[in-house]
Amino acid sequence: MTSLKPYLLRSLYEWIIDNDLTPHLLVDASHPHAVLPMDYIEDGKIVLNVRPQAIQGLSLGNATVEFNTRFNGQSMHIIAPVPAILAIYAKENGKGMVFDREDEDNEPPPENKPPQRPHLRVVK
Repeated sequence: MTSLKPYLLRSLYEWIIDNDLTPHLLVDASHPHAVLPMDYIEDGKIVLNVRPQAIQGLSLGNATVEFNTRFNGQSMHIIAPVPAILAIYAKENGKGMVFDREDEDNEPPPENKPPQRPHLRVVK
């Protein structure tokens, strides 16, 4: 089964934008596939402003959130793997969602056990 998280990210992002608020992502910067500006990481995390006026080419995919932006005048392509995203919220009021820190990449596949016979007996 696919992860619910990217679908929640997309819907909350749209809800925040529709309410004229500023969407922010809290990202775990220690994720091995994350491409983030190292100078702005604090305590292993970074907050990213993803308001349409601040970024270009936003892609809210099922595996990554990607966009182009500028940090201190330098252009940068940001890649935030979906498992590394810890929260999405509106800057102005804090409304949004915090996600569990579960390791979605190592989620065990569902077991395919053969159906067991029912253990029934006739009682008279």
